[in-house]
Amino acid sequence: MWFSFWKSRDRFSLDELRFLTDQLMKVQIVNDVNKDFVIEALRSIAELITYGDQHDPAFFEFFMEKQVMGVFVRILKVSRTLIVALQMLQTMSIMIQNLRNEHSIYYMFSNEHINYLITYSFDFQNEELLSYYISFLRAISGKLNKNTISLLVKTRDDEVISFPLYVEAIKFAFHEEGMIRTAVRALTLNVYHVGDEAINRYLASAPHADYFLNLVKFFRDQCINLSGLVLNGTKNLGSESSTHILSAVDEIEDNLYYFSDVISAGIPDVGKLITDNILKLLIFPSILPSLRMGTETGVACSLYLICCILRIVKIKDLANTVAAALLCRVETFKSRSEAKLNGYSSGQGFPVECQKANEDEGLQVTIPNLSGSLQSLSEDKLHHDNCGSYALRESLLSFITNGDDIQVSGSLSVLAMLLQTKELDESMLDALGILPQRKQHKRLLLKALVGEGSGEEQLFSSANNVTKDVISGELDSYAQRIKEHYGVSCVWPEVGTSSQLHRSQVLDALVSLFCRSSISAETLWDGGWLLRQLLPYSETEFNSHHLKSLRVSFQNCCGLILEEARGTWPDFLITVLCDEWRKCKRAIEASSPRKDLKCMLLPPYDSSSEEGFSSESSFAAGGKMCEVVKVFVLLHQLHIFSLGYVLPDQPLVHPPIDASANSRAKKAGVDSLGPKPGAELNLVDAVPCRIAFERGKERHFCFLAVSLGTSGWLVLAEELPFKPSHGIVRVVAPLAGCNPRVDDKHSRWLHLRIHPSAFPFTDSAKYASGGKVKTKALVDGRWTLAFRDEGTCKAALLMILDEIHLQSNEVQRRLRPLLDLETALDSSSSSLLPEATISRTLPPNSL
Repeated sequence: MWFSFWKSRDRFSLDELRFLTDQLMKVQIVNDVNKDFVIEALRSIAELITYGDQHDPAFFEFFMEKQVMGVFVRILKVSRTLIVALQMLQTMSIMIQNLRNEHSIYYMFSNEHINYLITYSFDFQNEELLSYYISFLRAISGKLNKNTISLLVKTRDDEVISFPLYVEAIKFAFHEEGMIRTAVRALTLNVYHVGDEAINRYLASAPHADYFLNLVKFFRDQCINLSGLVLNGTKNLGSESSTHILSAVDEIEDNLYYFSDVISAGIPDVGKLITDNILKLLIFPSILPSLRMGTETGVACSLYLICCILRIVKIKDLANTVAAALLCRVETFKSRSEAKLNGYSSGQGFPVECQKANEDEGLQVTIPNLSGSLQSLSEDKLHHDNCGSYALRESLLSFITNGDDIQVSGSLSVLAMLLQTKELDESMLDALGILPQRKQHKRLLLKALVGEGSGEEQLFSSANNVTKDVISGELDSYAQRIKEHYGVSCVWPEVGTSSQLHRSQVLDALVSLFCRSSISAETLWDGGWLLRQLLPYSETEFNSHHLKSLRVSFQNCCGLILEEARGTWPDFLITVLCDEWRKCKRAIEASSPRKDLKCMLLPPYDSSSEEGFSSESSFAAGGKMCEVVKVFVLLHQLHIFSLGYVLPDQPLVHPPIDASANSRAKKAGVDSLGPKPGAELNLVDAVPCRIAFERGKERHFCFLAVSLGTSGWLVLAEELPFKPSHGIVRVVAPLAGCNPRVDDKHSRWLHLRIHPSAFPFTDSAKYASGGKVKTKALVDGRWTLAFRDEGTCKAALLMILDEIHLQSNEVQRRLRPLLDLETALDSSSSSLLPEATISRTLPPNSL
């Protein structure tokens, strides 16, 4: 035992290193006889050098003296055994990764042995060998700095002419294996962040600059693949489609983050190369034309990609060029996007489905003429790809007013992303019509303070716009650049004279959106966030026409809320409303929209595919109630802050009142907690019945329906034999949504639907793992009660209907302050404090 202990310590000795090196130097050829020894010797030397670097410099001094690196190279040359090559790469990776002494690193890199190993002709058909090789290259890159990188390059006249580490690594930049691509990208970033000017010139020069071109081409192919997956997802609904889409999205975002990291390395020429190629290869030929074509799939992918690019790749020129292009008239992109009208546009764009239309007609953009800013045009022309004199930004607005939920969500996301993009000039935001008035106010106030121009005069005018000359001048500058650099001749309307008009168009589109009944509540909430950001200080833009439209929509929604008070879940209606009120307030006052951009790409959830689901189930009713409540809450809050009030933390509802002593619940002895199994009740008005919860096992109960406030219960109790008119509660179910119905063939049978006593809709996320909604907690039950005669059955039915009526009336009573908007604002004036006369409430942490 003691011998083995001392022997293990002796292994980490200079004598052991000397012995292994001498033995390797004697090897003339590596064959099956000695390969095991060679492999073990290489592994042990790596351990000894790593140990010596941390404990005894004599180890590495011996390594240099005997030129062991040259021995390694010779062993590789005389070996034709794959396993030796694997061990050699692993040995080198271990040593390089673990060496801490700078002197040791300099020695490792100061001869051509490393470059020889980098350029050695390994058999990369073997996946394991390739993995070890890439790890070897990445280990080298981890030790790069301005001093060590110079040891790995060849120069002539102070210019780099050879850099094997980088050149060999990028050969695998687009390998099919994701781990290899990731390692290569990490290596390149290590190179870029060194900051050596000569290296940077080498990387940005031909032919090495082609790497950045190929990166964007690879990214473009991924985008086209994503578009195909989304198109397939709309045809084949299911969790598998969602999984593939999310996987493709992750790869796309990884690429964009890599672009961002490369650009942040601070190599100007490289940043410009990436920006130019993204615009030339993707945005101008594919993304923007698909917005014009108006197909659902192309639009969804394009809107998502615009948001994703602006969110991740934060470049001023890129952001402003995209914004400027949105102001271009659509005919700008006709020749580039209509090379092929069916299939793929330009041979490389996104899948589109479009039909050639009459060239004399233009795309009909429909936005309600709420403020007189737009002409109301025919809605049925929305999806035609015609040549018109409207800008792409108007196409975004048309999606908001006439598009489906995906198009609305995507368009709102683009506008929100532009609004949040710090790299975007404020004058560009103003030209798009989405510059918040508070930013205009600050800008004009600054002008007034420094005495520039007419800033003071414009400060409180009704048309608080950046001067026309400034906007036009900046747009002209970008138009010239777009034409010179990307070959796109941009033509746009007189934006400088119409920024106020554009702002009115955006407000009109948003108000029109809130009047639509076919859009999901989550998407409408995003629209509420955007409206709150744009809400002006003056009364001139958000005017009585807007308020009238919102009021009409609100009154329609009030009718739907009253229906829910008489529907399946009235007992949870006020609870859900209070919960959604808080969520909506947080959502529209947040610093950014909370919606995940990926949602616009996922196939619509098909709830009918869920086992046991039907359109009449409690699951469907609960989802519908949540949607109605969300829309109602949003419209109510829009009214409050549009009128200049602060949003309260809680909705204004009447408090509960004590039930009448003559109520059936009070007479039965039911308290606010409701009847519990095992509790004793007074069986006043109870009706005897029979029910079988298991086949062949019929039981006798006394049936009772009671309501107390907004709650109600169906009770089955067993009568106490020695206490008349009293019983023990055995089974309790919710009263609401029981849908009592006498059997058509058996007039003594009463059918009841029993929904779960819990309401699992507090979080309305539509997608769970795999794209499915978990509905097992919402399985409806069925009771069939058998009564002794037809009269008793009818009495039970009337008792149920009477209690349902009482419950619904109480819910409506408590909701009454919310349903009357004027009463709500008047009665809550003590808590809703108006702002200054011409000001609006600003969201906290806003832009």
